[in-house]
Amino acid sequence: MGVKIRLAAAVAVAAAVGQAFVSTAVSAQAWPQRPVRLILPFGPASAADIAARLLGERLQPIWGQPVVVEGKPGGDGLLSVGTMVNAKDDHILFFGPSSTFVVHPYVHENLAYDPELDLQPIAAVATIQIAVGVPGSSGMATLKDFVERAKANPGKLSFAVAQGFSELVFNGFVREQALQISKVPYRDITTSPTDLGEGRIQLAMLSFAALRPHAQSGRVKVVAISDNKRSAIAPEIPSVVEAGYPNLVASPVLGMIGPRNMPIELRKRLASDVLKVMQDKVVRERLAATGQPASPMGVDEYAAALKGQREQVARIAKVLGMARKK
Repeated sequence: MGVKIRLAAAVAVAAAVGQAFVSTAVSAQAWPQRPVRLILPFGPASAADIAARLLGERLQPIWGQPVVVEGKPGGDGLLSVGTMVNAKDDHILFFGPSSTFVVHPYVHENLAYDPELDLQPIAAVATIQIAVGVPGSSGMATLKDFVERAKANPGKLSFAVAQGFSELVFNGFVREQALQISKVPYRDITTSPTDLGEGRIQLAMLSFAALRPHAQSGRVKVVAISDNKRSAIAPEIPSVVEAGYPNLVASPVLGMIGPRNMPIELRKRLASDVLKVMQDKVVRERLAATGQPASPMGVDEYAAALKGQREQVARIAKVLGMARKK
């Protein structure tokens, strides 16, 4: 009798598991059943906003539902991430650079979400090109020139840097080079190139898209791209590795993130759709024009890229004596 009961129980469990797989597959096939919202950590006309709208326009006919781009800037990205996490809805997705969230566990007490479980990678579309600029009138032509000037004038030079990942990387660089320079805080970092061009600050590290117009006018000199290699959209500018400062590499990945418990089958299906859109030459060219060279990745490759950036953050945090808070 006991054997029969155990056998019946095993059959029931197997049936339940099988039904769960069927339900997941059906759910993935039926998605989306209503409009899809892409939640961004930036406002209109930002590089990420342009990318989201490019994708949304082309995903809408594939998905058969409207794709709504919704910017929620502020709070160091916590507002946008929290909107997606708290909704617990697979029709509400986060879209933005990895720099928005990879540093959160080290800078925010009582973080309201789990960085590993609540952010499930779907697909990446581009790399955010971060650049280092100095005043065009400063006479500095290289990153080494800035380092030497800073060392010769301790406490007299100032800088601006995008909050989060870029700031952590730059602080690690400052510690490594033993520089005494001051940070100038900006509510909107995209206004800092104006001060840089006027010489009110001596260095800015932020998106190449923000520095590029000022560099084209000659008011700013971009001395390095914060990547392992030169950028295809600005091949004349050396990478920080070429410049001799490999610890200044900062290449956030722009991508789409789903909520906790979003089935892997659904994430892979969405990734396939995104990668199909990324084959469009117009999409790739328009992303490159905004300082976001295309680097499409599916679920697994995107997850590996995020893992690598989290490990980089952990190494720098250790150097800076920062403990993980979550």
